[in-house]
Amino acid sequence: MAPKIVFVTQFPAAAEFAREMAPGGFDLVVAEARGPDYKAALQDAEYLVGFVDMLVDDELFATAPNLRLVQLLSAGYDRADIDSARKASVPISNNGGANSVAVSEHALMLMLATSRQLVRQHTNVASGRWRGNDTPKLTELRGKTVGIVGLGTIGKKTARLALAFGMNVIYYDVARLTEGEEDALGVRFRLLRELLRQSDILSLHVPLNDTTRHMIGAEQFSEMKSSAILINTSRGPVVDEVALTDALTSGEITAAGLDVLDQEPPPADNPLFGLDNVILTAHMAGPTFESNEARVRNAFDNVQRVNRGETPLWVIPELSD
Repeated sequence: MAPKIVFVTQFPAAAEFAREMAPGGFDLVVAEARGPDYKAALQDAEYLVGFVDMLVDDELFATAPNLRLVQLLSAGYDRADIDSARKASVPISNNGGANSVAVSEHALMLMLATSRQLVRQHTNVASGRWRGNDTPKLTELRGKTVGIVGLGTIGKKTARLALAFGMNVIYYDVARLTEGEEDALGVRFRLLRELLRQSDILSLHVPLNDTTRHMIGAEQFSEMKSSAILINTSRGPVVDEVALTDALTSGEITAAGLDVLDQEPPPADNPLFGLDNVILTAHMAGPTFESNEARVRNAFDNVQRVNRGETPLWVIPELSD
């Protein structure tokens, strides 16, 4: 019997790529999460692939006793019950940086859009106010210092793009680079408090876990320049949203570009919606056409590795010991 892959995704393009790129010799089942076909397919599945971190729990491993790998199409895995995977001895792998170009480009887009007040300019022009007395303060990226929190795959790509714009790049990460690696990339390490004080733009690229939840809050905003801009393309709860709203309202920081929010989708009365110094996107930094293709390619490569008896790539740190 051919080994079975159960592929779950909410993006039609990813499902199309899955059908096109499915490796030979495997039985591929494309199923809707928690639907009847999904549960039935799991019973003899060896591989679960998709945006499925929210499906990782004791019930999954009880339903799929033959599972050998949970392969995520996402970089994040904050909704997964890691203890259940550990008890079942099933590795969880993320997408291997498949969306890193997309997210780093999105971060730079938000830096540009906030610095040039793009949405405000568009609104003025579209409403018939060509310039008038409403001339916004516009700033350039060149010469500014961007502080990157989390220098993983996405953080490094963001650093390279920022350097191409002539920015000075500093970073904070619990996994510090060697001096040689810093020289090669063109970045310099700072303690978090130093980074907050020195950054003109703060860009967040960390996973969501117990140590990063609300790591940027009232205390951190008080350390930042009043001219500073916050960019968050990681996870919403990394930032204390109440403290962020206060900082933006009071002028403690100048602006924010956010692809993620504390609650998604957000409630209609989210106070950030009423602020003209915030630019929002709907957690869409990652799912580009190109990244969807790369996610599926990486996923099926990893599935084939495990099927050959090799160790999977990109196993999440909590399960990589």
